[in-house]
Amino acid sequence: MKKSLISLSLGGLTIGITEFVMMGILPDVASDLNVSIPIAGYLISAYALGVVIGAPLLVIGARNYPPKKTLLILAAMLAFFNSLSVIVPNYELFILTRLLSGLPHGAFFGVGAVVASRLADKGKEAQAISIMFAGLTIANLIGVPIGTYIGHHLSWRYTFILIGIFGILTFISLYFWMPNLSSNDRVSMKTQMQLFKKIEAWLVILITAIGVGGLFCWISYIAPLLTEISGFDAANVPYILILAGAGMVVGNIVGGKLADTFPPSTTLITLFLLMALDLAMVFFFSSNPYVSLFLVFSTGCISFTFIASIQMLMLQVAVGAEMIASAAIQASFNIGNALGAFLGGLPLIAGFSYASPNLIGIGMSLMGVLFTVLLVQRKKAALKLQTIKI
Repeated sequence: MKKSLISLSLGGLTIGITEFVMMGILPDVASDLNVSIPIAGYLISAYALGVVIGAPLLVIGARNYPPKKTLLILAAMLAFFNSLSVIVPNYELFILTRLLSGLPHGAFFGVGAVVASRLADKGKEAQAISIMFAGLTIANLIGVPIGTYIGHHLSWRYTFILIGIFGILTFISLYFWMPNLSSNDRVSMKTQMQLFKKIEAWLVILITAIGVGGLFCWISYIAPLLTEISGFDAANVPYILILAGAGMVVGNIVGGKLADTFPPSTTLITLFLLMALDLAMVFFFSSNPYVSLFLVFSTGCISFTFIASIQMLMLQVAVGAEMIASAAIQASFNIGNALGAFLGGLPLIAGFSYASPNLIGIGMSLMGVLFTVLLVQRKKAALKLQTIKI
């Protein structure tokens, strides 16, 4: 495996812990800062908002810089802003540092996805991108459980010290292992922004933000789901999250191969239906601890098979504007993060059980099917029109 791809994967690891560890330590943060769990859930939404803001702005600002320099700056931001979370004195300032921590997320993956595809062997572009995103899965397999354990048994602030260290390691690996690629952005920003005039691009954004957002209805409240519904002791949650991480590792590997083998739209429709079915099982059967353990693995697995197919789908739509398109996907993914955490929290605020957010997730997954079908129909209509003209 190329060291340059490993450095991108390490960045994905740092980002993955940053994004997903909050789900594991949410009860600890809520207790320490004296807020309810649904209110603490807005910390997840704040991070997602930071991604949405930072993804397009930082990609646009970095368009004239070499990819390596851009990635180094983004890695430095990851380390610095996460380190600020160690010293926040209250909930309000924690909201701010979480937002700042999200700023480099989308731009890192946006630039990284284009760089990974340039470094890949021909015909293996999706698999190269999946190597970068493998960092996210490793984060959920190892980093998030460790961060959750630290947050529960010591202090959630120590968890953010760990994230800061990984941010520094990402910077170092990029400095030594990433080649000095030339900027591949020869298209003006005005031309690139034409991407957002394409209905197909907006459909991919909706597929990501709404469809994949169903995942976050589940994972945002996974800790109280496991303790209040499945009956596990809070001390066991970090170990159970390893199952989710293992599922994500498997899903990411399978997803990369699927994206290089089958049409992305066919893969996505199948996966959204499987996700809806899986979330329904989570709602009905999480009270059984043994079934709950299986569902933690299966839901994690299905959720990460989406990534490569969605990335490739957007790159197909965005010829000539790949970097801004890739960043837009990350922004969309985190709109889904924010929506899942927010909408999933509404039934909790209304007094329903910690299994109820999964019902919202089912609806969002089925909306993903609808938007994917609309995209397929639009592509078929455009191809038919092109054939008639010829």
